[in-house]
Amino acid sequence: MRLGVNVDHIATVRNARGGSWPDPVEAALIAERAGAASIVMHLREDRRHIRDADVFLARRKVQRLNLEMSIAPGILGIAAKIKPYQVTFVPEKRQERTTEGGLDLFKKGRAIRSAIEKLQSRGTKVSLFIDPDPKQLDRAVKWGADAVEFHTGDYANAANSSVQRKELRRLESAVHRSLEARMPAYAGHGLDYQNVKAVVAIQGLEELNIGYSIVSRALWIGLYGAVSEMARLMTRRRFS
Repeated sequence: MRLGVNVDHIATVRNARGGSWPDPVEAALIAERAGAASIVMHLREDRRHIRDADVFLARRKVQRLNLEMSIAPGILGIAAKIKPYQVTFVPEKRQERTTEGGLDLFKKGRAIRSAIEKLQSRGTKVSLFIDPDPKQLDRAVKWGADAVEFHTGDYANAANSSVQRKELRRLESAVHRSLEARMPAYAGHGLDYQNVKAVVAIQGLEELNIGYSIVSRALWIGLYGAVSEMARLMTRRRFS
């Protein structure tokens, strides 16, 4: 199971003072050395953390850049220009604190499908960030996406253990269905050093994308240590 590390909140800290430090691209390189298989950056329309210059530089320096993005024309144009290893289409609202759920592939379907085809034609893999919902998965398969990333926010933010177990079963079912459809399955959102353990045990998941908890942990033990700790945890759980 691969670990994708989201460095958005390194940029959040940088932007709080308006300078150039800490540099999210430098953080990305540290994360790679510590065991990250890919680097995730979300270039939002409001540029609240990651900036255009960050993704252009990251494209040159990191091994596998996964660009999270909406299908807004301006963002699509940047992705088409830099040709990252992968893009992940996510929903985006201006007032949200963080991504609140998966894409609804039954809304703006024609635009999403066109965006998939545009970036795939330029050699970029396209993943769709969706809820673990059979209808959304079936639509992603029909449209020829290269992968899906299941939103784990409902699992991570469950009000109690009963709800959490229910959401975990829902995630397991979606991953099983994706395997049957030969669709690579990833997961992410709200995962931390505790709740990730049950997710890692799900057979068939190929990648977890984690950011906030790793950056928070890095405040105490450093970024290299935080990334390597998560990578080791995922490996131990996978083969225990």
